[in-house]
Amino acid sequence: MTQQTGSPLEVLRRLTANRPPPVVGERCEMCAEPIGDEHAHVVGLQARQLMCVCRGCYLLFTDQGAQLRYRSVPERYLAFPDFELAPGQWDALEIPVGLAFFFENSTIGKTVAFYPGPAGATESELPLSAWNSVTAANPLIAQAVADVEALLVRVPERDGDPECYLVPIDACYRLVGQLRSVWRGFDGGSDAQREIDGFFDTVRSRSRVAT
Repeated sequence: MTQQTGSPLEVLRRLTANRPPPVVGERCEMCAEPIGDEHAHVVGLQARQLMCVCRGCYLLFTDQGAQLRYRSVPERYLAFPDFELAPGQWDALEIPVGLAFFFENSTIGKTVAFYPGPAGATESELPLSAWNSVTAANPLIAQAVADVEALLVRVPERDGDPECYLVPIDACYRLVGQLRSVWRGFDGGSDAQREIDGFFDTVRSRSRVAT
């Protein structure tokens, strides 16, 4: 028996044949446009979530002076070769490991710190007087943009000077994600230290000296 052109089975066949191929890969979390592996991010200020976006959506939120719910994460890297930490200042910040990133949370009006560990990033609200003493000794670090840029600080366990860089905040979360899978024990272990060394090599190569 011959099927009619308009039968349900025939309609289903036509719909299946004309269906566009599925999109492989990530999509913009704002407009659903396909995006590549290398893409921009914005920060949702209220929920503190990092969102993957296309270039068009990214450009909507680049005005850091506007009152917006979202902020585009800048792409600049700055080095502070004269960064100073007086004896005891790191301990006064109450951070148990020698690596942390600091950023101003505009929603609560405070600078907070995150440091890596086996569970990912651990948040620490800083003692105000301790952080003020660090910024007073290093006035150049005040140029970090709230919510979207962070100060990445590494303090050597033994001899050596502390390192400080201004980096996009998404880079910090990427580092913490890499460390979570390899972190062992209290200090992270040798695998974590190799990840940190490689990350700082990349940061140094991208950074220009802050002025």
